[in-house]
Amino acid sequence: MTAMTSHSEMQNALRIYHRAEVVVVHKTKESFGGLSNMAAGFPLRINGVRILTSEALYQACRFPHLPEVQREIIGQLSPMTAKMKSKPYRKESRSDWNRVRSKVMRWCLRVKLAQHYDEFGRLLLATKDYPIVEQSRRDDYWGAKVIGATDETLVGQNVLGRLLMELREQLKSDAEGSLKMVLPPNISNFLLLGEPIETVSDCRGSSELAERQAKLL
Repeated sequence: MTAMTSHSEMQNALRIYHRAEVVVVHKTKESFGGLSNMAAGFPLRINGVRILTSEALYQACRFPHLPEVQREIIGQLSPMTAKMKSKPYRKESRSDWNRVRSKVMRWCLRVKLAQHYDEFGRLLLATKDYPIVEQSRRDDYWGAKVIGATDETLVGQNVLGRLLMELREQLKSDAEGSLKMVLPPNISNFLLLGEPIETVSDCRGSSELAERQAKLL
């Protein structure tokens, strides 16, 4: 298993990718569209609350101190609308958001895998050992932007793609199904609708499994 990528390692220079050499995640209806946070069909359940997409979950995590804003975000039927609902409140995001956002995204992806282990896991493994790159028009932090007229070169930090690759490597060695349970990350005030976010699982795990999860987060 490869080492976990630290927050400081995520904050680095732009990377250059060539489309023919990578798996591109762009439109949700494409072959690997299910890897996108915008993909439908992967509903999540946190503290008993149903959340339709990992995008809505991620956006809600900006506002642990504003449960009504969280409720509005997770109540949206589309991931794009959930994202748009968060925008008017962005200045009120938790004060450490830029520092913890990659850790929150890692947790959101882990939750998506835990609760859709077979389908999401199949997609991850189908990328083989290719770099995974999220193509974006504007965002070269989470993804990479097309550079040039031919669409063949993408440039960005591609933090989301790198987190997906990290999770893929963990999944390759997950013979015991440890990734089916996810502890909350070590982040203060990690709340949903006023309550601390609990351990997430697709099945009930043992205390031994919980200890293994602590090492992964």
